[in-house]
Amino acid sequence: MTFNEFALANEPAIRLAAFIGVFALMAAWEAVAPRRVRSLRRWVRWPHNLALVVLNSIVVRLLFPLAAVGFAALAAARGWGIFNSFGLPFWLTFLLSILALDLVIYLQHVMFHAVPALWRLHRVHHADLDFDVTTGARFHPVEIALSMLIKFAAIVLLGAPAVAVLLFEVFLNAAAMFNHSNVRIPLSVDRALRWLIVTPDMHRIHHSVVRRETDSNFGFNLTLWDRLLGTYRPDPIAGQEAMVIGIPEFRDPAQCATLTGMLALPFRSEAGNIPVDLNPRHENR
Repeated sequence: MTFNEFALANEPAIRLAAFIGVFALMAAWEAVAPRRVRSLRRWVRWPHNLALVVLNSIVVRLLFPLAAVGFAALAAARGWGIFNSFGLPFWLTFLLSILALDLVIYLQHVMFHAVPALWRLHRVHHADLDFDVTTGARFHPVEIALSMLIKFAAIVLLGAPAVAVLLFEVFLNAAAMFNHSNVRIPLSVDRALRWLIVTPDMHRIHHSVVRRETDSNFGFNLTLWDRLLGTYRPDPIAGQEAMVIGIPEFRDPAQCATLTGMLALPFRSEAGNIPVDLNPRHENR
């Protein structure tokens, strides 16, 4: 059995094992060395955030029985995509696929902030009143479905190898749980890590109620794109401990911390903050 065949045959088990392992590690780290004081107890938020994760998993399996890894294998078999049209070394194709998929996720994230209809979906993620490991997987099912379609389109366009797609999926999920965690990392270590990967202190700024902070640090995995494209912000104005998390218009736990409230949130009339504004002339807003 080749590695690609192994990845295809065991994709659900590999992803589940990685999720459980990283989640348990980050949850333990949060308990031992928290960065911020919680506004709500875990038992209030976690059952609902995790229920949304389960619901999203069911939706994805029903709507997309062929997972991203299987779709990559299909693209390879049909010769679809840029990389399947050129005889590049596998290591180069693998590396370029990881980088390109990460850029797609970055651009998708910016788009979900910039387009009002998409922001309505994405604000479910931002309306969490706390910031911890469960926030990293808290997304509306419609956003998850749209994200899968974007990912499939990117895989077809690129012709990314199945093993690269699998490892990217595992890395992305692990990175999302890591950089959404309420963990304390020594500042010197955090600054060093930021030259490569998104850290919790860096991404937490993106969840601030301050608009110009929400409009920064869009990366989920690599910091490269925020630095290159001018959306990197090193520190929040109020500091990490005093910074307010969430969306100004949504402060009621019944709206923000329950499964029914999260599912209904995109359809509420409140604006829920303004979508992304990258114009530097608006810095003081």
